[in-house]
Amino acid sequence: MEPPVRLASTGTIIHGVAVGEVLGVSTLAGARLIAGERGLGRIVQRLNVMEVPDVLAWVKPHELLLTTGYPLRNTPQSLDRLVADLDERGLAALAIKLGRYLDRLPEEMVEQADRLGFPLIQLPDDVGFDDILNQVLTDILNRQAAVLARAEEAHRALVQVVLAGGGLREVTAEVAGLLDVAVAVLDGTGQVLAAAGPAEHLATLPGTPEGGHTSLPVVAGGHHHGRIVACGPVGSVSDSDVGILERAATVAALVVTRQEAVNAVESKYRADFLRDVLTGRAGGSERVAARAKAFGWDLERPVTVLVAELDPEGDERVAQDRLVTCWTAAMRRHDPRGAVAGFSHEVVTIVDAAVDAGRLAKDAAAAFAECLPATFSTGASRTAAGAEALPEAYGQALKAARVGRQLHGPAAVAHFDQLGVYRLLSLVSDTAELHAFVRETLGPLAADADAENADLRRTLQVLLDTNLNVAETARRLHFHYNTLRYRIGKLERMLGNFTEDAHLRLNLTLALHVLRMRGI
Repeated sequence: MEPPVRLASTGTIIHGVAVGEVLGVSTLAGARLIAGERGLGRIVQRLNVMEVPDVLAWVKPHELLLTTGYPLRNTPQSLDRLVADLDERGLAALAIKLGRYLDRLPEEMVEQADRLGFPLIQLPDDVGFDDILNQVLTDILNRQAAVLARAEEAHRALVQVVLAGGGLREVTAEVAGLLDVAVAVLDGTGQVLAAAGPAEHLATLPGTPEGGHTSLPVVAGGHHHGRIVACGPVGSVSDSDVGILERAATVAALVVTRQEAVNAVESKYRADFLRDVLTGRAGGSERVAARAKAFGWDLERPVTVLVAELDPEGDERVAQDRLVTCWTAAMRRHDPRGAVAGFSHEVVTIVDAAVDAGRLAKDAAAAFAECLPATFSTGASRTAAGAEALPEAYGQALKAARVGRQLHGPAAVAHFDQLGVYRLLSLVSDTAELHAFVRETLGPLAADADAENADLRRTLQVLLDTNLNVAETARRLHFHYNTLRYRIGKLERMLGNFTEDAHLRLNLTLALHVLRMRGI
């Protein structure tokens, strides 16, 4: 369950003082609370004086309304309604001088104030409104100045943390120390990136604690990077503390964007190096091993190369970024010394040969499916012993991914050694020769331009798959037996007597396999 989000202030709201604190100022030493004791915690941010009947049109939230009772002298029966109207408009309290225009407040008004928790205050006769205004406003402004000074001091401290090279861990520790609460920074998926503070409150993050959360978004450059959350006992995070959290969210956004920039550069270096390794341009084995160690990779042991390619359709840019993230996380769980990098349309992973490639791909697919309605196909190479064998292994994995998709559809996982005859066909480097073989063997059936020929090719495929079982082929294609016999005669006139010639059947089968690998 997501914690309630407390919206950040805009900087225009003045931090006020509670009604109970207002009653403690010297000018109100003789004041008396008539009703609404439950509302003494209401915040006073401004003061107003009511000496006209239509004051409701001019009042604002968090006001302490002062009056002599003059506008109310002729309508005492409406005073209970006045309390409800003031409470509905969010006022903090009503302070009134009795004796000159009103001798006493109606019982209905007092009862209404108690029900609503709306403070009614009787002011001393000898105190002027100007004295009350001056003293209370001075207290409010002093409180505001103190809050702003504390927030600015916190901001300077947080900026110093970042300038000194600190990250999210140091930022959360600084804020937790300032507010004496647990503080965490979460990413967009709700995962904790860094946390600090009392252990009893950290245990509740990012769940729903007894005391509640104060949460602010971490936004930079118009992008939502997550949120910063503070958690403590009930009431431990005050409204004035939100200003510090706002500054912390800004600094956290700076740290996140800085780290993203560093990661982007490092990712490019990793991808460029791995591409050079897989194309044989990275140099000798010793040089490759030394540079790989700098990235935390071990390429000197027997390894398997995996290629994950996005299946067609979907937002490729977003999906590619997420694909890299999911494969990186999955690879770290299975092989912390493995290599992973994202290229333009694929993610290449090099893992220990002892790692279960199918399980690794399954884990990456599960994480990928949680975030995006897209799929990818994975190909695995044979075991490669050393950096010199990696280019060949990369080619094997790439072919396995593409052939696997052609044979089994999207989200396929295929190993090069399990491709059967397709493995042999994929090793033929002269694709023009393969295409010529298809045209010579299948003749007019090799093209898709004619719908009738494509349909005949389908009939031929099923016949070969059933080992020329005419009854089974008719059943699969939903043809009448005589219709199928007619089609077989037509096919033999076009291709030769394949029902009697085993070598011709083999050639036809291979040609159809090559067609299924079209585009690979």
